[in-house]
Amino acid sequence: MIIAGLLCLTPFIWMIITSLKTQGESIQTPPTIIPELFRFENYPNILDEIPFATFYINSMLVTFSTVILQTLIACLAAYSFARLIFKGRDFIFILCVSILMVPGQAFLIPQFLIIQKIGLLNSIPGVILPTIFSIYATFLLRQFFMSIPKEMEEAALIDGYNHFQIFWKIMLPLVKPGIIACIIINGLWSWNNLMWPMIVNTSTDKLTLPVGLASLSGRAGVEYPLLMAGALMAILPMLMLFVVFQKYFIQGIANAGVKG
Repeated sequence: MIIAGLLCLTPFIWMIITSLKTQGESIQTPPTIIPELFRFENYPNILDEIPFATFYINSMLVTFSTVILQTLIACLAAYSFARLIFKGRDFIFILCVSILMVPGQAFLIPQFLIIQKIGLLNSIPGVILPTIFSIYATFLLRQFFMSIPKEMEEAALIDGYNHFQIFWKIMLPLVKPGIIACIIINGLWSWNNLMWPMIVNTSTDKLTLPVGLASLSGRAGVEYPLLMAGALMAILPMLMLFVVFQKYFIQGIANAGVKG
């Protein structure tokens, strides 16, 4: 496990070291492990090279909005598929899960045409709207809802609770580890999403952080020290999120396959 942990940490350590090098040292062959002089100025320089703060705010807004809407829709859909009885329920669920077998790139052109026709190109809502439904989160939370004993729901119905009250007051607190796992997974995906924001937005003031960092690659090459400095600052929010909610994330993934 120690060896596996070191292998996983190696790219991050190399990223930190590269962010403190000069451009010449970053592309030198054979590679320079330790720079001759640590260049901490790469971090303030990245703020001058691109509108880093604007990209950061855009990414925060897109990630926060996407995660909130995804979690809300996934919780409602998962509860419906797990606890409510209606005609065609299992068929609709299988149909939704089958979406996972289709590569995401196949949806890019239809999504772009829809966003174009409703006038949301070059806008933050245009980035958010196609990503608010997550079948993976729905599937994960459905497993959690199905693991809850039916007797709890039956007792609540006898006490006069309706399905929405059962969902809000009883079920949601019991599936908290699954919800936190979904928040971390979907938050990480949304924060790192490059393809869709790059396609739907061309205005500099609407770009997200991954797209902004990708713009550092030009005809003259890639400024690797600046890119690594920006990437290191970009991963800090998701790293802090995982550290704070690590226990719930591991518990949520471990219990995802449990079915009562």
